[in-house]
Amino acid sequence: MEGSVRALTAIAFDPLLPLPVLAALAAVSALLVSLALWRRARGAPVRAFVLAVLLLALANPRLVQESREGLPDIAVLLVDDSASMAVGERRGEAAAARAAIEEQARRTPGLELRTVTVPEAGTTGTRLFEALARTLAELPRSRLAATIAITDGQAHDAPDATADAVASATGGAPLHMLLTGRPGETDRRVRVIEAPGFGIVGRTVELRVVVEDLGVSRDGAAVVLTERRDAAAPRRVQVSTGREHRITVPIERAGQTVIELEAEGLAGEVSTINNRAVVQINGVRDRLRVLLVSGEPHAGQRTWRRLLKADPNVDLVHFTILRPPEKDDLTPLNELALIAFPVRELFQVKLREFDLIIFDRFTNRGILPPVYLRNIAEYVRGGGGLLLSVGPEFVGPASLSNTPLGQVLPASPTGRIAAAGFRPRVTELGERHPVTAALPGANAGDADAAWGRWYRRIDAAAPRGSALMSGPAGEPLLIVDRIGEGRVALLLSDQIWLWSRSHDGGGPQAEILRRAAHWLMKEPDLEEEDLRARIDGERLVAERRSISEAPAPMLEVTSPSGRVTRHATTEAGPGRALLELPATEPGVWRVGDGTRFAFAAASAASAAEIADLRASDQPAQAAARRSAGSVTWLAQAAVPVLRSVAPNRDTAGSGWIGLRRNRDHVVTGIADLPLLPPWAALVLIVGGLVWA
Repeated sequence: MEGSVRALTAIAFDPLLPLPVLAALAAVSALLVSLALWRRARGAPVRAFVLAVLLLALANPRLVQESREGLPDIAVLLVDDSASMAVGERRGEAAAARAAIEEQARRTPGLELRTVTVPEAGTTGTRLFEALARTLAELPRSRLAATIAITDGQAHDAPDATADAVASATGGAPLHMLLTGRPGETDRRVRVIEAPGFGIVGRTVELRVVVEDLGVSRDGAAVVLTERRDAAAPRRVQVSTGREHRITVPIERAGQTVIELEAEGLAGEVSTINNRAVVQINGVRDRLRVLLVSGEPHAGQRTWRRLLKADPNVDLVHFTILRPPEKDDLTPLNELALIAFPVRELFQVKLREFDLIIFDRFTNRGILPPVYLRNIAEYVRGGGGLLLSVGPEFVGPASLSNTPLGQVLPASPTGRIAAAGFRPRVTELGERHPVTAALPGANAGDADAAWGRWYRRIDAAAPRGSALMSGPAGEPLLIVDRIGEGRVALLLSDQIWLWSRSHDGGGPQAEILRRAAHWLMKEPDLEEEDLRARIDGERLVAERRSISEAPAPMLEVTSPSGRVTRHATTEAGPGRALLELPATEPGVWRVGDGTRFAFAAASAASAAEIADLRASDQPAQAAARRSAGSVTWLAQAAVPVLRSVAPNRDTAGSGWIGLRRNRDHVVTGIADLPLLPPWAALVLIVGGLVWA
């Protein structure tokens, strides 16, 4: 009993000689006494007595008395608090069982109860025995009475059924399982066999799924499977349970495509949580193709090439045009260093294969006939991207603005060239536009940007579209515009290369050019009017981006269960508004602002935890039986009575579970008294010799 003190008396020996020597002396003494008794010598019994006293004195017998304080036995109570315990009334049953066990433990003398709550461990499910191992590492095994686990039986780390594995996992004490739920439960689940994480835009991917009925011994039953893809209308197909079904998904745009699959419920199933599966596929472009056409050589010609070649997803076709195709100077062919420009192939036959066309200081000297420039204008209207980086050639008679291409350009030159040093500035609109927003070193308010100076700017008239960067007096410097289905950008200076040389402190030339190029190629992350949603942990994060100065509208959030709520956003910077909400419900969340919709997929907290929601005694039953424990369904019996049992006795019975009685103790004191003091031994030996 805890705190009780009892005395234990015992006889102990503390030999004065090593045991082998003492044993040899005893053997010699026995031989001598035996010889004397055989010869019937007078005084043989007395001599035997003397030798016995001598050997006993050398053995040094002592009377030892220990004072011991009893220590309480320890029982471990594991309470499963994973996601599967939220099904039905399992948490209520577990709470009632826990209260009953703890109350019995308080009334049981000599028992200490350690309660451990076991949450799910991320995506690996319920780690019941890992939690037990951590608890046992802090306990003396000599005091462990038993382990009691209140769970639905879904333990994903059950040990092997071998005796050694079970003894190691349970600490050698009985394991008693108290199971919530009901035996014989059924469950239907949608299981994704294979789903690609990426898909090429313009192509299709294939999903392999199967609908399974657990606890029902039949396959091939007809069930309706509903497929929802982003904002598209739901599509319903009939599939057979237990058989693989293939779903073809077209990847229509870059970015996330969210697919939700939901099977109709099974009559009497324990839960419909796992009747739904969510798949996210990231749409990517297959090798963006860029055509870079350079005009007369200049110091910044390599800037574009280096930028585009540094992107592994870009296939760059670069031509520098130095002579028109009709020029013929009678140079021998084996001495020619230049080739005729493949005008027809690039600007008529294969024009629409490119995602972006860049003209870098290009002068139209008859190299591109008007029909090809008209093709480029139609290419832009049909969805292509065009970027012009211009210099003094843009104000001359051979300027591209004087060709059919000028119809899609966002500005035309006035004929003036500003040749004074200035620091480019981000406009108020540019602070909200994703191409120039939050650039490092950008100007704040009236302060100058912390960038190097440029020394040439082409003056433009009647600009349209969005001016993102400007000169010292607000003159447009970088203009972007949408033309039909396509996009155009015009950089009215050829001095950005100075930043790449770190002139006057340099600037973010690589970031500006990269963003501009990817905006022209319709990168989803750079849309100026955009609504995006994602799941961050257990929170839904929605971001609305706009270049409008109007206040951000309310966002309408639809949960996977269909509940609709409206929420105000908080400003997170120029043109950006954020909304954060708890998102503990698994499935597809929909966010809308009235015109746009975004989708985010919230997976279940643990795929392993919801893969099978039936309560079961199978995963840990072998460990309970092998440890001499028990398995009790709380739905079929009352909470068992705790009973203290002696070692090697039965540890479970009808309506009760046993706690092994260990009788562990700590010694609080020792009294040591010699049984044969030296003086007494001397008297007996001398007296015996005199008598003999």
